[in-house]
Amino acid sequence: QLQLVESGGGLVQPGGSLRLSCAASGGILDDYAVAWFRQAPGQDREGLACVSRNSDRTHYADSMEGRFTISRDNAKNAVHLQMERLVSEDTAVYYCAAEGRGCSWYGPDFASWGQGTQVTVSS
Repeated sequence: QLQLVESGGGLVQPGGSLRLSCAASGGILDDYAVAWFRQAPGQDREGLACVSRNSDRTHYADSMEGRFTISRDNAKNAVHLQMERLVSEDTAVYYCAAEGRGCSWYGPDFASWGQGTQVTVSS
């Protein structure tokens, strides 16, 4: 059973950067499509970025491309999300998710989820 653990969240000032990590155990993460989602209080879960299985091909939500970068780190069995030029609206719990087929923005397509990591953008 694939298990995912996110890390790297925290408090950052507007304009700052963070790198989130999604570490996997119980399977080889490269065999899965991996996506990052986020959910702010009172809002729907939002898909941000996805990297295809056995590939470095990436996909971004229209509003994210240019500020967020998803990448694989196969040596660490992990996927990262580099976030730049953060704004207060980026405050949310960030989740990684994995599934054995292709990338999707539909949360229920993903069988494995991490517990989430809080990102707070505030001065």
